[in-house]
Amino acid sequence: MDKKFKRTLVTCALPYANGPVHIGHLAGVYVPADIYVRYLRLRGEEVLYVCGSDEHGVPITIKARQQGCTPQDIVDKYNGIIDESFKGLGINFDIYGRTSSKVHEANASGFFRKLYDEGKFITRESEQYYDPEAKTFLADRYIVGTCPKCGAEGAYGDQCEKCGSTLSPEELIDPRSKLSGAAPIKKKTTHWYLPLQDYEQWLREWILEGHKDGGLQPRAVTRDLDWGVPVPVEGAEGKVLYVWFDAPIGYISNTQELLPDDWEKWWKSSDTKLVHFIGKDNIVFHCIVFPSMLKAYGDGYILPENVPANEFLNLEGDKISTSRGWAVWAHEYLQDFPGKQDVLRYVLTANAPETKDNDFSWKDFQQRNNSELVAIFGNFVNRVVVLTHKYFDGKVPAAGELQDVDREVLAEIPVLRASLEKNIEEYHFREALKDAMSIARAGNKYISDTEPWKVAKEDMGRVATILNVSLQICADLAIAFEPFTPFACEKLRGMLGMDLKWEDLGRSDIMEAGHALSQAELLFAKIEDAEIGVQLAKLEKIRAERAAAEAAEAAKRVAPQKEQVTFDDFGKMDIRTATVLEAERVPKTDKLLKLTIDTGIDRRTIVSGIAEYYTPEEMVGKQICILANLAPRTIKGIESKGMILMARQGDGKMRFITPAETLSNGAEIG
Repeated sequence: MDKKFKRTLVTCALPYANGPVHIGHLAGVYVPADIYVRYLRLRGEEVLYVCGSDEHGVPITIKARQQGCTPQDIVDKYNGIIDESFKGLGINFDIYGRTSSKVHEANASGFFRKLYDEGKFITRESEQYYDPEAKTFLADRYIVGTCPKCGAEGAYGDQCEKCGSTLSPEELIDPRSKLSGAAPIKKKTTHWYLPLQDYEQWLREWILEGHKDGGLQPRAVTRDLDWGVPVPVEGAEGKVLYVWFDAPIGYISNTQELLPDDWEKWWKSSDTKLVHFIGKDNIVFHCIVFPSMLKAYGDGYILPENVPANEFLNLEGDKISTSRGWAVWAHEYLQDFPGKQDVLRYVLTANAPETKDNDFSWKDFQQRNNSELVAIFGNFVNRVVVLTHKYFDGKVPAAGELQDVDREVLAEIPVLRASLEKNIEEYHFREALKDAMSIARAGNKYISDTEPWKVAKEDMGRVATILNVSLQICADLAIAFEPFTPFACEKLRGMLGMDLKWEDLGRSDIMEAGHALSQAELLFAKIEDAEIGVQLAKLEKIRAERAAAEAAEAAKRVAPQKEQVTFDDFGKMDIRTATVLEAERVPKTDKLLKLTIDTGIDRRTIVSGIAEYYTPEEMVGKQICILANLAPRTIKGIESKGMILMARQGDGKMRFITPAETLSNGAEIG
């Protein structure tokens, strides 16, 4: 560890309290942070672990509007769900606060007021998108339309989730408000901005050294909204602090709530190491905006030493999306897999999106549990403890003379410990987990190679040595895996009957001869195909429901009106009723039907591209509407005289225009 720091303050990005947390949040921020904190505490370091709910902003008000309740109802509900989810997974913050608290409101308000009084803000009038029906300004995320890049419907004003393109509301085709469906308009409003360009040189020296592209722009710190911390100046009625100005101050507020008389040593002491754990979508705010806020405020606030930020985690090959319901929610996982908290922690770390986006699949989850946690880590520990009870009444046997195989396996542990420490301290948790599992692999191989159950037939002294070495490795595992699988390690420490510290890892005499063990207990249980099948079926149901909803929404979409025509233009069209007499597929085509129809004027042939919607048998006897005086065309060698009138829905499906009651063939429509 870096010796110049006396203590470490670890913060986690405040989860937004408009929904539960899912595996993407856990893999990106909270599991890595918890691994780091548990490691520091095992080493005896002084650590403060701070998080809390982010409870202000537009998404909260939208969720409240959708559910017919107040924003406070929403944040109360999800704050509880999120807090319990973290606790259920062993992520135990020293404080899990709330930005809707009175302490935070006073703190954030005072922070703004100081900067305002010192002239650190600038004001700007600008035109922003506004929903004239909902009577509210719209963030880019709450404007939807057709993606100009890929044509997907439902693209957001800042991004298309289908193709991943970054967008602006101006680029969307047929933009509309997500709140009311109305077309947004531009409306003037005035806001306060933090002039980031004033801090650009300082930021370069602090974090952007060598970065050649300048151009930081002022960042708005207020919003037009009725939910949040009110802007504490005259002329700011109806405005609140922008959630990204408000939320980071929550780290400070939460620390103050926990340690009202001692918080400054964590935020204003140069011997405190500050580490922010975030997702990559929060980098700008934690590396540019928040540091600039603290710099502008002054008063001795420290800046982060590191801001570990992971990429995104996908689910079964598809991007996790809360709006589409495509996620594995933490609170549901805890209900579906009781007692398997460590399995999720392990798999999310093994698949951590540290350098690029990664994927979570239920089959991989099952495989890693069964083939790694159960078959390697759990199997080794169980064999060692069971054999110790069988041959030595559950007491640690004294080691005799060590052989090369014993010395070799014991020598591996300090090497793996050094790698494990380096990886955790450099925030490479996926590699650190491999180091921990390498200790388990070494132990498993050692006991398989030495076969004490066979040696017991002729040399119990040698068995004693093998099991002594194996028990030392079990103790190593209880230490090395504690940051990753704390529930299993608590169980393992109970079996070993020992409290262990990081400094014990790699010692060859952790377990003293004669020390009594508790009975063996399985650390992990196999996960069956049926359990995984339930989860896959749940996702398939979500996918099917979403597809049906998208199809229904597409069917409602209406094409824009075409250019105006005159009555004379319309009068030139001869639209009549007709009945289909015969129908057959056009050879070597998928879409064409050849129809023989009675127009009341004559019998004629029309070739129509409707075979994907109707069979020939369905067509015979139908009364339809046709454009009778359309110039003939030859299609696949067949002369087609006229065109059937069809209605096309937004989803592309075609349907006949049919008279409400049967009419004489040739009846004119107009």
